[in-house]
Amino acid sequence: MNSTYQNILNKTEFKPNKDWLQIKTIDMHTGGEPLRVIVDGFPELKGHSVLDYRRYCKEHFDHLRTALMFEPRGHADMYGCILLPPNDDEGDFGILFLHNEGYSTMCGHAIIAISTLAVEMKWIDAKEGDNIIKIDAPCGRITSYVNVINGYVTGVRFHCVPSFVVSLDNTADTKTLGKVTYDLAYGGAFYAYVDMAKNNFDFDLSQNSYRALIDKGMEIKHAVMNTNKEIRHPYEDDLSFLYGTIFIDNTIQSSEAESRNVCIFAEGEVDRCPTGSGVSGRMAIHKARKEIHFGEVMTIESITGSVFKGSVISEEDYGAFKAVIPQVEGTAHITGMQTFVIDPKDPMKNGFILR
Repeated sequence: MNSTYQNILNKTEFKPNKDWLQIKTIDMHTGGEPLRVIVDGFPELKGHSVLDYRRYCKEHFDHLRTALMFEPRGHADMYGCILLPPNDDEGDFGILFLHNEGYSTMCGHAIIAISTLAVEMKWIDAKEGDNIIKIDAPCGRITSYVNVINGYVTGVRFHCVPSFVVSLDNTADTKTLGKVTYDLAYGGAFYAYVDMAKNNFDFDLSQNSYRALIDKGMEIKHAVMNTNKEIRHPYEDDLSFLYGTIFIDNTIQSSEAESRNVCIFAEGEVDRCPTGSGVSGRMAIHKARKEIHFGEVMTIESITGSVFKGSVISEEDYGAFKAVIPQVEGTAHITGMQTFVIDPKDPMKNGFILR
């Protein structure tokens, strides 16, 4: 055996220079939607709440968000999170969500994944049956329930923050689609919900329409942002923005699903899962339209065919809105462990995106 190949077999660990930043992650997916969980190496964030940490990260370490989410370490549809102290002693931990545009207020697929990881990593003392985790997201406290059977996680359901309908059957004028009918609702983030049955589009919600969905979803998002002045959270200005467009259709792949969600969010990301915050907002819409009642479960699939189950747990007043507490259920899986290095001399150290 030649010496070079012998070296390859024996020398398998790379030792970065001392001035290189090393960031360790655990990668996961929920229904096909990625989650890069940052577990070590990210600089300390300062503040007294998750919203404080969010502002501090945006002001001081946004280049690390792009380094970990963008190419060459990530891609245009990458998603990640940073774990933080909770807002108070009642919480277990806080979470900050990262994506190609910035920092979202809520992410259901990340809640399902990080709750799964909390058991797999033994961050909590898990028991058989339901394990309750209280997670502080930018939108508020999320309670998740991790189901463990024979030592294995079988699924996660979570109760979202109060979710509400802002208005139904709005219209927005777009350049290429004409007048688009949509509902505006909040499920931890604001979305424009576009029912395919109420609009005459020349594309569907299949993977074949991937590019069209991005283009048209972003066109609708900007049209709504430019005309709708109701995108205001009742308590937090930091939450008062439109996160994305969600297309809804009853043409489905899965025999167990009742309808399909395809969410175009942030800067044109396509959610591979049915979107946990989007399903939460849908529960508010369906409750307002009297299309779902307490105890009923709606199964919603994504563009990949993965499914979430949504239901309504309770109702409450939330500012001027009649809100619901939605429950969303799904499963997540670990895909790998990474140690990313950032060479200060690398001209592309902060990442880039080609779509």
